[in-house]
Amino acid sequence: MSEFSFSDHSHRRFNPLTQTWVLCSPHRAKRPWLGQVEEAANEQRPAYDPQCYLCPGNRRATGAQNAQYSSTYVFPNDYAAVHAAQPDCTRAALAQVAGTQAIGELFQAESTLGQCKVLCFSPRHDLTLPELSVDEISAVVRAWQQIYTSLSEDPDIRYVQLFENKGAMMGCSNPHPHGQVWALSDVPSEPAKEIASLLAYRQAHAEPDACLLCSYVAAELANAHAPPTNRVVLQNDSFAVLVPFWAVWPFETMIVAKTHVANVSQLDTQQVRDLAAAMQALTIRYDNLFQCSFPYSMGLHQSPTATHPDAGCCHLHLHFYPPLLRSATVRKFLVGFEMMAEPQRDLTAEQAAARL
Repeated sequence: MSEFSFSDHSHRRFNPLTQTWVLCSPHRAKRPWLGQVEEAANEQRPAYDPQCYLCPGNRRATGAQNAQYSSTYVFPNDYAAVHAAQPDCTRAALAQVAGTQAIGELFQAESTLGQCKVLCFSPRHDLTLPELSVDEISAVVRAWQQIYTSLSEDPDIRYVQLFENKGAMMGCSNPHPHGQVWALSDVPSEPAKEIASLLAYRQAHAEPDACLLCSYVAAELANAHAPPTNRVVLQNDSFAVLVPFWAVWPFETMIVAKTHVANVSQLDTQQVRDLAAAMQALTIRYDNLFQCSFPYSMGLHQSPTATHPDAGCCHLHLHFYPPLLRSATVRKFLVGFEMMAEPQRDLTAEQAAARL
């Protein structure tokens, strides 16, 4: 029997951040595709759209009017997923939908409070992140800093999620370049799993400053010197952009701080610019891969708030989850085995990094 090859043979890879596995089947990349083909997105847009709810000076669906902004612009989400005030979910309230059997064991629910905001990246309706300058993206990062710091001071907020959905394929309801902020009264499931892993790693290594992501990014930078082990797409003084060893989506990437930074508010002026440069360079590579405006969901994982008790073990990183698989019109679906068992991918992380 021939020697095992990560480029040809099926295998599983472990994600130490979420304590989960992903099945890799690189040989399946050779199969013919007769499945769904998406329509190529028409990205011809004007610099200003009088019908756009996010363009400067326009009225939104609720009647509120946008400022005549010239850089970034933040406003409360008119259709927020959570609200700052609402009644508690009492046991009596839960009984209305769960009945009276096994409440607190099999049937649990709790009221969730919070705030949702929209952050317009630019007044230009026709530009996306890769088309903005590093200075313009730096303004976005500074806006993140201000929003995160402000929300961290609210005693009712225990988690701040900064994110962007780009493209109709990722459910974006408006093509104007923008991101969102959801701030909640509890830490959601995905970041909670990461924080638990970061805490466990620090405790297991019996070092006060031990950090899973510090160790991981150092190892990946060392691996980058040999093509068979390279998963680093690009880097600058402050950040590394890489395809994680355990990636699920075909061209999934992470932007990871090279030094231990707990959250975006701790970035200095140069680090802000370096993060902006890394975001620009990565998204340009995405657009160039299939010669299209590359869709993705992107979000920051960091300490839940600046004052969270576990903030010290958290390490700032950004996740990019793009769905495209083979071309601008063929996407990956998480279905079947991936819903019932565990995620699966065809392209290996090393192959994806080489293509990016």
